[in-house]
Amino acid sequence: MALKKQELFQKRRLRVRNKLRAMANGRPRMSVHRSSKNLSVQVIDDLKGVTLASASTLEKDFGLVGKNNVEAAAKIGAAIAERAKKAGVEEVVFDRGGFLFHGKIKALADAAREGGLKF
Repeated sequence: MALKKQELFQKRRLRVRNKLRAMANGRPRMSVHRSSKNLSVQVIDDLKGVTLASASTLEKDFGLVGKNNVEAAAKIGAAIAERAKKAGVEEVVFDRGGFLFHGKIKALADAAREGGLKF
């Protein structure tokens, strides 16, 4: 069963990434990774191969180490929006990877949109 679940995750991940490549038009990619204990997000310029901004629950400043819930996702979303704007990024494409767009991923995206990022 675990192998089947992993295969479905990989198929979703590749499908999302291929669609993003087609519609990116030079915009940076906001990539989300969710583990069982933490959540991290990066704004990546794929043309240069450089990370422009990042935020994670592993950062001690947030006080969210080991937290992986909707409230933590909202704080991380607001932080990545602030850091991306500081780096000069206004528009991104949202790369949710193979994760479904609900719960923590949706909370992160909504907080980033409220913080001023457009996607």
